Amino acid sequence: MSKPLKQIHLAAHFPGVNNTTVWSDPQAGSHIEFSSFAHFARTAERAKFDFLFLAEGLRLREQGGKIYDLDVVGRPDTFTILAALAAVTEHLGLTGTINSTFNEPYEVARQFASLDHLSGGRAAWNVVTSWDAFTGENFRRGGFLPQNERYSRAQEFLTTANELFDSWQGDEILADQASGTFLRDAKAGAFVHTGQHFDIHGHFNVPRSPQGRPVIFQAGDSDEGREFAASSADAIFSRYATLKEGQAFYTDVKKRLAAYGRRHDQLKILPAATFVLGDTDAEAEEHAHEVRRQQVSGATALKHLEFVWNRDLSAYDPDGPLPDIDPDLGEHTIARGRAQVRMYRDPLATAREWRELAAANKWSIRDLVIETGNRQSFVGSPATIAKTINDYVQADAADGFILAPHITPTGLDTFTDQVVPLLQEQGVYRTEYEGPTLRDHLGLAHPDDVRDERAAS
Repeated sequence: MSKPLKQIHLAAHFPGVNNTTVWSDPQAGSHIEFSSFAHFARTAERAKFDFLFLAEGLRLREQGGKIYDLDVVGRPDTFTILAALAAVTEHLGLTGTINSTFNEPYEVARQFASLDHLSGGRAAWNVVTSWDAFTGENFRRGGFLPQNERYSRAQEFLTTANELFDSWQGDEILADQASGTFLRDAKAGAFVHTGQHFDIHGHFNVPRSPQGRPVIFQAGDSDEGREFAASSADAIFSRYATLKEGQAFYTDVKKRLAAYGRRHDQLKILPAATFVLGDTDAEAEEHAHEVRRQQVSGATALKHLEFVWNRDLSAYDPDGPLPDIDPDLGEHTIARGRAQVRMYRDPLATAREWRELAAANKWSIRDLVIETGNRQSFVGSPATIAKTINDYVQADAADGFILAPHITPTGLDTFTDQVVPLLQEQGVYRTEYEGPTLRDHLGLAHPDDVRDERAAS
């Protein structure tokens, strides 16, 4: 007997705080005006996507002591955008990245509970940590935490926030005008938390929201990050773009759930993905090449090479050969605040590997950065892309994808009009939303139901 077809989950990532966006393209719009966010969100909702996702940077990146201006660097406050989008959408989930290193549980819980109320149960929180002192300089505490302490704080941060969410049961508000009684229980919202990172007590002032708690996302790929997701998250982002790598990640994370009394379907695995569409596969491949040339200008190529070399390479010709000098292994990082710096743990080995690739393929600096950098995950005709997405999901390499177009705000339009109908025809993607909340879209139980299920078992 054949396995039933899995339903595909799709979401939209508003590009920004990265270099996949081609902001210099004539079709590109603003990354700060609300009209861009509104168009993007409405298109995602028209496509029946689960949610819209916003990443967030807490400091503008620098390179050589100057603001890095070759890609999009920063945007307005996440909660402000999501609250505004709640007013112009009806079903789309609203997911925000909020840092657990430089915020406080009471403030963040209050903001997410408020967003969940304002949106009718569509709020989600991507819980992240911060790894560098550079970002910490923007905050009173400054500095940063070692990796093990970052996850320890993140875990306690989430535990504390959940205690605040759960301090209201949902039936406390009586609002009896005849008797003048508003609350059934004067202790509603009372909480006490004492731990390694937080020691707080009081009354949480936002009543129980429609989802009880926001949907929790996690994006770390370390062993600690995977374990955190297995214990506490509803969905995890994956960075693995190939089928084999995706299947290995999927299997590893899903098997960790049992240790926390959780089923496989209680954690969704959603890789980030880019795409380039064409009328034919050949046309799409040609367009994808053009997009990569737009994403990696000569100046951008040199800046990316500096991530490894840790030197000022502005005097080099981006259309010429790689530097013959070795990377600077000093502690000072020329590209402050760039996550890519952490990817190259052995700069000398990376430089050797890249020189060999460039020599073998006769690549210039720009060619090398284009070929070794992030590529579009899905390239082809609508039929090809629909088939590839479905193949990945049915093969347990993912439960769906978070799509990041290279043009905003109109980059989702063609995908919505040409790919989504094909997935719907195959019976693997919804034609209508299943319910009003994001938990309904993702097939996740309400926290109260999960609690009752565990109590009964």
